[in-house]
Amino acid sequence: MKVTSWWAARRARVTGAGEAGMTTAEYAVGTLAACALAAVLYKVVTSGPVSAALQQLIVKALHATF
Repeated sequence: MKVTSWWAARRARVTGAGEAGMTTAEYAVGTLAACALAAVLYKVVTSGPVSAALQQLIVKALHATF
């Protein structure tokens, strides 16, 4: 094995050649998961019982005595 080919092989292993699009795919999956979680949380927070409980909590906090 020649020294130049050894260095080329080592550089390819260290730099992760062969996984070129992996980071972009991971960001895309992460973004999709974050959007799905946001949609679920929006549905939960805007549901009747949770919305009423949050309104009650805010009213209670605004009328607190010090």
